[in-house]
Amino acid sequence: MTSAAQSRPVVAIVDAYSTASHLAPLFHARGYDCLHVQSQESPPAVFTASFNPDDFVGTVLHGGDTEKTLAAIEPYAPVALLAGAEIGVELADTLSEALGLRTNGTALSPARRDKFRMVETVRAAGVPTADQILATDLDALLAWYGPQPRRVVLKPVRSALNDGVSFCDTADEVRAAFERLMGMQSATGHHNDAVVAQEYLVGAEYYVNTVSLDGKHYVCDIWKTQHLGVNGVHDLLGGSQLMVREGPEQELLVAYARQVLDALGVHNGPAHTELKLTPQGPRLVETGARVCGAMLPLLTRAAIGESQLEWTVAAYVDPESFLSRWETGYEVARHAVCVNMVSPHTGELLGYPRLTELQALESYHDLLLKVRPGERVARTVNDMTYPMLVHLLHEVEGIVTHDYMTARYLDGEGFYDVA
Repeated sequence: MTSAAQSRPVVAIVDAYSTASHLAPLFHARGYDCLHVQSQESPPAVFTASFNPDDFVGTVLHGGDTEKTLAAIEPYAPVALLAGAEIGVELADTLSEALGLRTNGTALSPARRDKFRMVETVRAAGVPTADQILATDLDALLAWYGPQPRRVVLKPVRSALNDGVSFCDTADEVRAAFERLMGMQSATGHHNDAVVAQEYLVGAEYYVNTVSLDGKHYVCDIWKTQHLGVNGVHDLLGGSQLMVREGPEQELLVAYARQVLDALGVHNGPAHTELKLTPQGPRLVETGARVCGAMLPLLTRAAIGESQLEWTVAAYVDPESFLSRWETGYEVARHAVCVNMVSPHTGELLGYPRLTELQALESYHDLLLKVRPGERVARTVNDMTYPMLVHLLHEVEGIVTHDYMTARYLDGEGFYDVA
């Protein structure tokens, strides 16, 4: 297709996977076609399951040569170009800057993907952060850890979906985690040649989802998460609860998140920022310069009428509408919880014997089934091994809380029939 053959303007999306697969239909509804840019020849399957090629007028495969990729994109004359999934963030920065489109630019692009550089960049801007080290050898890591046992977190420099995240309480556990991570290929396809080690941040974890336009950050939704100590994992995400916009915790979190976005040069587009509220105040876990994953914006939309997806589309194709509303807050019409179900077993899944009990809950809204009967289910240890996510939604918060606790009770040994 050439620009002459196009009847509608085009928006390019780099790696429109996971939640970002829902962006193209929203752009279509605004009168725009979408071009897909694929950053890797063989993207990890965990990202691509929800991709729909019919939503796009074409796909440009980036083979590593930026000039060739730009030449393939230019006939479509895109009016905007943005990242979809985490693996497309840096390429989107490069391409949008080269095309002269609204962009976050390349100057701080590595700091938006490299987890060590991310925290160092935020600290250099005067924002409080966790103590950390980038370890390429075990001796330096153990020297940083020190002689006294303490809890620290080790993780790959570039990854996603909590892949490889390890909680360590002793020097022996630090050593084992380092040796396991070094040389391993991360979920995003990168070879680990270094490991990030950080102090363990004590406190509840939160998500602040935003969309930015020329440095103006709109807060789309805020979530408080609950974690479990299960399956040998100290902090496994058990669920997320949508918070109302106003409140003492929310103001602390939003002010801090906006400082983080400014420090990392996130001036345009969506961002998913994970924070902990420690006794010393908010601290950054990490930020992704893309829409929130796990289809959480779909639940947000059901709860408040719009989500990070709609705000992202507005920022790129209807900036006047965005600017007229960006300082307003959202209103929760229905309370929402996303429950992460946790499999205790690995094997062939024969069925979910108690699924009907779960679906009979008063606030049951939807189900994101990741493992179906007949497929292999894995013992849940990270974001890639949840067998299902359950969305709860109701006008009465107490009913959602009741059903959340009931879902947690139903989950476990009797919920899974595994060969």
